[in-house]
Amino acid sequence: MTTATSPLLELPGAVAGDGIDAPVAAHYGSLYGEQHALAAGEGFVDLSHRDVVRISGPDRLAWLHSLTTQVFEGLEPGSWTQALVLSPQGHVEHAFAGVDDGTSFTAHTEPGAAAALVEFLGRMRFLMQVEVVDVTPEIAVAWRPAGKYDLVPRDQLTTYADVAGPAAGLWAFEALRIERGEPRFGIDTDHRTIPNEVGWIGPAVHLDKGCYRGQETVARVHNLGRPPRRLTLLHLDGSENRLPTVGVDVTDAAGRVVGRVGSSARHHELGPIALALLKRNVPTDAPLVVDGLPAAQEVLVDPEVGLHFRPR
Repeated sequence: MTTATSPLLELPGAVAGDGIDAPVAAHYGSLYGEQHALAAGEGFVDLSHRDVVRISGPDRLAWLHSLTTQVFEGLEPGSWTQALVLSPQGHVEHAFAGVDDGTSFTAHTEPGAAAALVEFLGRMRFLMQVEVVDVTPEIAVAWRPAGKYDLVPRDQLTTYADVAGPAAGLWAFEALRIERGEPRFGIDTDHRTIPNEVGWIGPAVHLDKGCYRGQETVARVHNLGRPPRRLTLLHLDGSENRLPTVGVDVTDAAGRVVGRVGSSARHHELGPIALALLKRNVPTDAPLVVDGLPAAQEVLVDPEVGLHFRPR
């Protein structure tokens, strides 16, 4: 579903984002000032372009528990959680975060991703007492420091901003997210991504729950180690005033393609940074090149992850 342009683009200094992020503000006139405010625990970010899905019915938590990588049984009202839906081969097909209010679970996902998620969940209902609805036209998402999300009635966004301000743009949010090493589904991941490659074991994948589709791949890589690729934070050369394009190749000093870049941003302290998926066997200290920009690595996912664990 196409999200309407956010009314907060009418705020002073607001400049719209690009691509799928165009409905919200990239910044409000002070990129680094907005980052400083968020880092200090102040303000909020308008994420009202994200899609929102509501799952209701008495069987919703047990049903989600059976379908996803996360534990939903016993989820307390008001507790936010992340979850994935995997293919039978363990590749990430859907990613969302949400909260239950005691009667329904409301989740947000990437812009434009709700239709496929609703369609998949609809096919999996069988005889379960659940209802899945795209509520993007009704509910907007906002982010506050310390990783807190608010679900805001869309027609009350302006009132919310008056109370929650100052507003910070998506560029500030993205810079801090990349610094934290948090991947964005569909931008820092591709159709081959498995959770072990991008640090989703723990935050979005619970290793001590029952069976779910794709679990065999997750368990095998966790137990035996060495995922095919690893998420890496890249520190980019800042001598050129540009950032790499999403999906562009990452190459080593010999010009060999060793990965792909995802999100990138200008950080108020680190300078230009990006997330990239690299082949596991790329040395962690190897100098790299991204779209003509020299880049140094900072390890996020251990290339030997899983080898530190051995089942008895």
